[in-house]
Amino acid sequence: MQQYLELLKHILNVGKTKHNRTGIDTISTFGYQNRYDISNFFPLLTTKKMFYRGIFHELIWFLKGDTNLKYLIDNKVNIWNANGYEYFKKSKNFDGSTLEEWVDKIKKDGEYAKKYGEIGPVYGAQWRNFNGIDQIKRLIEDIKNSPDSRRLIVSAWNPAEINNMALPPCHSLFQFYVDTDAKEISCELYQRSADAFLGVPFNIASYALLIYIIGNITGYKPKEFVHTFGDLHIYQNHLEQVKLQLKRTVRELPKLVIKRKLTNVEDITINDFEIVNYNPDDPIKADMAV
Repeated sequence: MQQYLELLKHILNVGKTKHNRTGIDTISTFGYQNRYDISNFFPLLTTKKMFYRGIFHELIWFLKGDTNLKYLIDNKVNIWNANGYEYFKKSKNFDGSTLEEWVDKIKKDGEYAKKYGEIGPVYGAQWRNFNGIDQIKRLIEDIKNSPDSRRLIVSAWNPAEINNMALPPCHSLFQFYVDTDAKEISCELYQRSADAFLGVPFNIASYALLIYIIGNITGYKPKEFVHTFGDLHIYQNHLEQVKLQLKRTVRELPKLVIKRKLTNVEDITINDFEIVNYNPDDPIKADMAV
């Protein structure tokens, strides 16, 4: 994962101060690309410990088309809580709860969660129902039936529904590529906005997992994840954490084991996956800009 550390250095070397909606300035650059060979190792950062169960649960949530936070909160995945709460506060249903009270009610009260835990038509909604199109189902069918197609694309960016989302999609479009001779499958993601310290490591692991899943279902071996960025940035309140991470030494990457043959995305659970030989450095905490 030296590529990721070089990405951080690139931002620090050429980025410029930029204002944004969160009120926390960034050091920002535009246009960058990294490539990760995932054929023998899983790209989970070792220069800081990653909460990979959270990454896996979030992807499962996406693939099921879920847009209610109860599944994530029940599984102790809190990465969407702040954005979800801000979305709730702006709604006509806001009941005056604090963030902590709102999360607790969603966890304990299924009916409350159904009414107040929705965060709009974010990733999963678009992946599974983009104006009536189940893009994931179509992607799998096309890989099986037309693997050389140049249309193996899934988009989360739906202009008609952006204003109804808690957070417009940052990782906005991805394309799969199949090498039928080598029986290998790869994916390229275009990410319009990328929080380099907190978000990007999650995105790398999440899309690598997606490649493993789609490859398992369609009969292809994972090969490469290509990560292409628009606005790539480091928040000013993450600079000390970035400097600390850059002092650390990259360790050998772990491996991902899928424990069974997958047949569809609907019945995938966290227990289908195992990370082997993950020996990361200590975690580095940082606040997320909302």
